[in-house]
Amino acid sequence: MDADVGRYRRHTPYSDPGAFRSRLSGVRGADAAAAVARNLIYHYRADGIEVPVDRRSDIDCRWSARILERDAGRHPDAVDVPRERSGRVAGCCRDYTLLTVSSLREQDVPARGRVGFAGYFGAEYHYDHVVVEWWDGSRWVRCDAQLEPTWFPFDTGDIPRDGLSGFASAAEVWESIRRGDADPRTFGVFPESPFSGESFVFDYVIRDVAHLNGDELLLWDLWGGMRAGEQVTADEAAWMDDLVGLVLSVEHGERGAAARLAARYADDVRLAPRGRVVQASPFGLGDVEVDLVGDAPSEVARTLAR
Repeated sequence: MDADVGRYRRHTPYSDPGAFRSRLSGVRGADAAAAVARNLIYHYRADGIEVPVDRRSDIDCRWSARILERDAGRHPDAVDVPRERSGRVAGCCRDYTLLTVSSLREQDVPARGRVGFAGYFGAEYHYDHVVVEWWDGSRWVRCDAQLEPTWFPFDTGDIPRDGLSGFASAAEVWESIRRGDADPRTFGVFPESPFSGESFVFDYVIRDVAHLNGDELLLWDLWGGMRAGEQVTADEAAWMDDLVGLVLSVEHGERGAAARLAARYADDVRLAPRGRVVQASPFGLGDVEVDLVGDAPSEVARTLAR
């Protein structure tokens, strides 16, 4: 197996199920992994269920081990035994993806999360989204683990490569915007949202690069060179153009590209969180600074501290 592919079969601190590894031991295959993720998680916003105040911290679990721990505390039965939707762990697309990636890596299958935008949730708008990519032995298959297989007229376990009408990585979107082929105002959390536009896509490329390099962080974590709504300068745009070129080389399977991206990620303070993030709140509870080592489950924290 190519080293660029093989690196994604290893757990990251975020995907490592830790003390709850046995919970995933019976899961086999990508479809089953995604089904388990849907059984354990509901979307805190899209599912139309008001998250109880005492469960709002669900959405900040951040670690696969913590999602599994929270589910086990509510449902000691096996992960494939159906849960009532409102009794699941509140999360978002990133969490469905992380848990699916965690299950696949437990099966020794290379898998990774990709951060970008989906054009299939509504006409003429591209919603921020995270999907799974897993290696089937010959290619990276994109799977939208959040979606039930019957919800859309395409195979949600193997999303068609339909450009901006399907799922596009943040790097693909940035390139389209820079070419003048896409309107940046049509990319964001939802139409008319303040969280949209060129600076939002800029930040999402950084998120995607972090996910590709083992920091599968929350969609409301902020760090490094993110613009957080501020206008992107000409110098920043040029820097991003170069970074996007490297990310697209990874997507196209260019040999050694993943290693080059990893080296840039390690060296550039604008890309990696360096152990700390500012965690915003979708519930408007204010920003908090998070020490990622201190926040991690105990087994994961020991790995991060080494």
